[in-house]
Amino acid sequence: MANRIRALWREGQAAINGWLAIPSGFAAETMAQAGWDSLTVDLQHGVQDYLSAVACFQAIQPHPVVPLARAPWNEPGIIGKLLDAGAMGIIGPMIDSPADARAFVAACRYPPLGRRSVGPIRAGIYGEPGGYLATANEEILVIPMVETRGALEQLDAILDTPGIDAVYVGPNDLGFALGFPPRLDREEPEMLRVYERILEACGRRGVIAGLHNAEPAYARRMIAMGFRLVTLQNDSTLLLKAARAVVRATRGE
Repeated sequence: MANRIRALWREGQAAINGWLAIPSGFAAETMAQAGWDSLTVDLQHGVQDYLSAVACFQAIQPHPVVPLARAPWNEPGIIGKLLDAGAMGIIGPMIDSPADARAFVAACRYPPLGRRSVGPIRAGIYGEPGGYLATANEEILVIPMVETRGALEQLDAILDTPGIDAVYVGPNDLGFALGFPPRLDREEPEMLRVYERILEACGRRGVIAGLHNAEPAYARRMIAMGFRLVTLQNDSTLLLKAARAVVRATRGE
């Protein structure tokens, strides 16, 4: 169960991540054919639930795409279930402190590195018998979000938490917390300086930095800046944009 995202990062490359808000295995199957390196099932702000997440993981499975999930909260029960269902990494929202980060890592890692309970009901049926348990702690990605004032104030301590592989910047919440309107592709000098600070702190520790983006050109800029996990919008937004473009073009607008 080697995680292809880890391989990309070892080579210094960025992973291009898709985002699944639509609770549909068919939508996930369609997205999985678009060339993404990974697809994240969003249980925080999407309309996904646990069973729709399982269906999405099943749809992604035949394709060379790494299945990830954003948990609805830093709660070990749902984090463990998402990993048991086949997620190869968890993005954890609203991580405000080192204590939050430690709890998040513990929910994602088996002992002795954490407190995850053994029972990979779906994830464990692939590959060699027992292979999942032997490699899960090495391959699963633990990705807390940096999206609050508290996270920025305690950034170094959060990044020093053993077991963290990457952090994921949420521009909407982070900008909102710092007094700016929510939006994705931020251009405020203050926000860009925050990004630089996060990248510098991650670079000193060998931690990957990720970022949610709206437009491909902005995502390319962020890759050049140093981000190594870039997400583009989500499936529902992409569907709406494509549908609007087709309708407008047909009307000659």
